[in-house]
Amino acid sequence: QVQLVESGGGLVQAGGSLRLSCAASGRTFTSFVMGWFRQAPGKEREFVAAVGTSGYITKYGDSVKGRFTISRDNAKTSVYLQMNSLKPEDTAVYYCAAAAGLRFPPGEWNYWGQGTQVTVSS
Repeated sequence: QVQLVESGGGLVQAGGSLRLSCAASGRTFTSFVMGWFRQAPGKEREFVAAVGTSGYITKYGDSVKGRFTISRDNAKTSVYLQMNSLKPEDTAVYYCAAAAGLRFPPGEWNYWGQGTQVTVSS
């Protein structure tokens, strides 16, 4: 089992920045690909970003490319999402996820956090 706990969400004005964190515990952190997803009210869950086990490989959803950066610190068993130039349409609950194995991007995600709310005001 892997437990994921997100933090760092909040209310920010358009154009501002936020940094989300996800602390992982349980099984070996370095054996998991880590990712971020988001879900806005009335919309389907959307892929935001993923980072490979070593931190060198990343992938982003089209809507956040050039604005968001995913990173991980294996020593701290944590993954981060730096969000810049935020837009009202970035408003959503953001979820941290973990996928076992080395496939990138993963075919399925095995563990999910509870989510953290991000609200961007115009």
